[in-house]
Amino acid sequence: MNTMHSILLIAVMSAVVIFLRAVPFIIFRGNKTPAFIEYIGKYLPYAIMGMLLVYCFRETAIISWPHGLPELIAIFITAGLQVWRKQALLSIVVGTVSYMLLVQIAFA
Repeated sequence: MNTMHSILLIAVMSAVVIFLRAVPFIIFRGNKTPAFIEYIGKYLPYAIMGMLLVYCFRETAIISWPHGLPELIAIFITAGLQVWRKQALLSIVVGTVSYMLLVQIAFA
């Protein structure tokens, strides 16, 4: 790929992202947000997190060793840290690192 092609790709992708971020502010400018949109904004993040959990653990082998123990321990660490500290980034990073350590070292 040449440089101009790369620059154009980045420019188009940037314009699309900016447009998509601005659309809700353009549509609902000065108007009351519809109840349906407020409902989606309230419950969709939880649904997405549930779907991510299912996606992440879809191939966990609970029949054979280690029976999903690294995943279960990492979930408890992540959830416990989130309840205790209420900092999502910290919970995600520590949970991910703990899972990697469990898989690579403890249950290798």
